[in-house]
Amino acid sequence: MSVEAAYMGDGIRERESFKERFKERRGRLEIIADILSVAMEEAKKTEIVYKANLNFKRLGKYLPYLMENGLIESGNMSNEYKTTEKGKEFLRDYQKMEERLS
Repeated sequence: MSVEAAYMGDGIRERESFKERFKERRGRLEIIADILSVAMEEAKKTEIVYKANLNFKRLGKYLPYLMENGLIESGNMSNEYKTTEKGKEFLRDYQKMEERLS
């Protein structure tokens, strides 16, 4: 029996291999697109974390990068963020690329 097989009740169910699970992970561009999508209207960090399916540590790594590159900006309050025009342009281009590759 292979290592990738697991007993479940009366039968055998194959688990996803590491490669298959890895393929489903989001890449950097997809995470950026998710953050920018959530922040189209001003969004607090907590809202971004939940809606973009991230944790605070990971978001903390992306926000400075996005701000330095002009894709997102701080809103009225320091913990609110909003997608800039450049960020919206990135999202449009990303969506076009995704459509062409689908």
